[in-house]
Amino acid sequence: MLRVLLLFVALPGWMAAADDSIWDSLLKQYVNSESRVDYAKWKAGGTAPLDSYLQQLGQPWPKGMTQAAEKAELIDAYNALTVRWIMQNYPVESIWRTNHPFTEARHTIDGQKVSLDAIEGRLRKMGDPRIHGALVCAARSCPPLRREAYTAERVDAQLDDNVHAWLTNPNLNQLSPDRHEASVSMIFKWYRGDFDATGGSVATFLARFVPGEYKSIKHVPYHWGLNDTSDLGKKYSNFNFLKDKLKDSL
Repeated sequence: MLRVLLLFVALPGWMAAADDSIWDSLLKQYVNSESRVDYAKWKAGGTAPLDSYLQQLGQPWPKGMTQAAEKAELIDAYNALTVRWIMQNYPVESIWRTNHPFTEARHTIDGQKVSLDAIEGRLRKMGDPRIHGALVCAARSCPPLRREAYTAERVDAQLDDNVHAWLTNPNLNQLSPDRHEASVSMIFKWYRGDFDATGGSVATFLARFVPGEYKSIKHVPYHWGLNDTSDLGKKYSNFNFLKDKLKDSL
């Protein structure tokens, strides 16, 4: 009887806001081993399953969720909503070719209208810089889009694994511990405060996943072309990005 009671008390903190198996299945079906998304095939196959999942995320979330559960749901929500937004505008060379992609409160999660930036902000307040290695904004320079849903029970291990995969992908970051050098994503420049706030630095964060002492850290240009399986966003240039970003701010 006591075991049943303890299970009943503990359960709400681990309850998911949505059926994660839906998102998990879609990722396995439409994301390849290089973390590219087959938007054309996904759109042709219909968005009903994804819309059903997002509708569940839009409802008020269970009370008493643990931080691990909330973190997992927010990461999944950000990535799923980004995919849905791209499909709504597909074909498109870059997310920046869409209207106000990050700042417009056009999405609904946990019973509230939010923007992608707001979801990211809610995650950043948790003080875990690993989330920057999990959020995927549909760009070629983004961290890998994981081919499974993040879950409360496994989110710590999943984040560690995804950050390691991100840092050891030579197309995204180049770490040379023997030379004490690193050329890393602009994400480490844009969100440097998040890495410093944990009591360390970008260098100590890098060393946590790829051991070494990094004395020289440079940042590589960010490729905002679409993370599509086709070549649609391959030629999207930095000039186009600056032009589209200016347009988006008007």
